[in-house]
Amino acid sequence: MKPGRSLIKHYLQFKDLRAEEYAYLFERARIIKQRFKNYEKYQPLSDRTLAMIFEKASTRTRVSFEAGMYQMGGSVVHLTTGDSQLGRSEPIEDSARVISRMVDLVMIRTYEQTKIERFAAHSRVPVINGLTNEFHPCQILADLFTYLEHRASLGAKGYDLASLKNRVVAWVGDGNNMANTWLQAAEILGFTVHVSTPSGYEVDPVVAGIRNQDCYRVFDDPMQACAGADLVTTDVWTSMGFEAENAVRQDAFANWCVNAEMMAVAKPDALFMHCLPAHRGEEVSADVIDGQQSVVWDEAENRLHVQKALMEFLLVGRIG
Repeated sequence: MKPGRSLIKHYLQFKDLRAEEYAYLFERARIIKQRFKNYEKYQPLSDRTLAMIFEKASTRTRVSFEAGMYQMGGSVVHLTTGDSQLGRSEPIEDSARVISRMVDLVMIRTYEQTKIERFAAHSRVPVINGLTNEFHPCQILADLFTYLEHRASLGAKGYDLASLKNRVVAWVGDGNNMANTWLQAAEILGFTVHVSTPSGYEVDPVVAGIRNQDCYRVFDDPMQACAGADLVTTDVWTSMGFEAENAVRQDAFANWCVNAEMMAVAKPDALFMHCLPAHRGEEVSADVIDGQQSVVWDEAENRLHVQKALMEFLLVGRIG
């Protein structure tokens, strides 16, 4: 029997969970990753089914969720708008009512955040945001876990989240879904985001949905945003769905390429992250993304581990 609607917890934005729930998820991700590395079989989601719905194509999102669900003992149904009624005339609400009666969990990667919210409002099972135009919570979950792996002390209860307090994350580039989600994470976990975007591409705190505007600072100069940062991160200049703006964006973002000079003004042990795919020579120089401070490959792998922890949490609840 599916859980009652009042028991359902969705993950549509980063702010859907509390700081102590993130502490739990990071510890579960650490344990699950360790089991994965040790080839220990762990299948708490046996006989559970994940439906993955893609309006936006993806490499990392599909592989990480699909592999993760299989590794946890479950199965996967893959849907796109081209091979389902989602791309035709059926209302989102009706699709949600039907699909959620047949599976245990739904991951959606789509355009407008309102679409996933409408689906979740009529779903009998948890819904996860695999990406929308406004938010990308699973990616920031992986990014923060990666930072903790590299920079946090490990105690009896897991990574010390106090190590995030007063840290500075420099966001260089588009005020997009990643930037919005970084702001939410900063508000919840107590660090600060230095945001530098070209004029006309700023982060909108209303869209980001933050109440504490002290969690971020805006800089016209990306070098100033990177000064003293613990983590420097960026994204492509033209996100999926904005391809028609590519030529204009290439001109607007020309001075927002994360390069060695920007990393040099950050802290000496600063990390570099990128959610990928990356365009060397555009939003990041090759010597940065392929350099010693880059942790992009750990970051990409960690999508698998944090999402396994998230799916376990939404379906099984707390372990221990």
